[in-house]
Amino acid sequence: MSNKNLLMLFVRNPELGKVKTRLAASVGPEEALAIYMHLLQHTKQVTENLPVDKVVYYSNEIDQHDLWPNDKYKKQVQPAGDLGEKMEVSFRDAFARGYTSVVIIGSDCHQLTPDIIEKAFDELKTHEVVIGPALDGGYYLLGMNHLHAELFQNKRWSTEHVFPDTLYDIERLHLSHKVLAELSDIDHIEDLDEDFWERVGGEA
Repeated sequence: MSNKNLLMLFVRNPELGKVKTRLAASVGPEEALAIYMHLLQHTKQVTENLPVDKVVYYSNEIDQHDLWPNDKYKKQVQPAGDLGEKMEVSFRDAFARGYTSVVIIGSDCHQLTPDIIEKAFDELKTHEVVIGPALDGGYYLLGMNHLHAELFQNKRWSTEHVFPDTLYDIERLHLSHKVLAELSDIDHIEDLDEDFWERVGGEA
């Protein structure tokens, strides 16, 4: 372990018909897969030079020859269970390995920047939890210094209730926390605004 900070990236294996299924209902599976590949590339560009340890958690299987450089990213398969169970186990394992600040992100946020992730780790120096809300009611980032398992339990995943319910638990547990800027995830065709196409180099 090169430092005490760990960034965990939850990604889906980029398979036709198995990524961005809500978006695919509008644009078709091929375009949805192409958009997801853009999002993976963006997430790599945002994270690859950050001065923290990094691990990519795959939905199905590890690919040693994909876009994630093996010298910069450790690779694992996501634990079993629903999203909350997967994240809880991953955080638990990270702290068991000796990390003191752990942040998790997905691969759906085209507005994410290195500065935002660095700010999250910086805020963990003075707060117990940091969270980045998404416009759809979920969150694009969650970080903590110790495992707070209740933040992953009894949540209505993939709904607009995820962020408010998580924030409710954070406040109920009296955890010092920082809420980051609200950003947009890409899940529906309405999310594909000009900002997205500019970032991926396409055309609106």
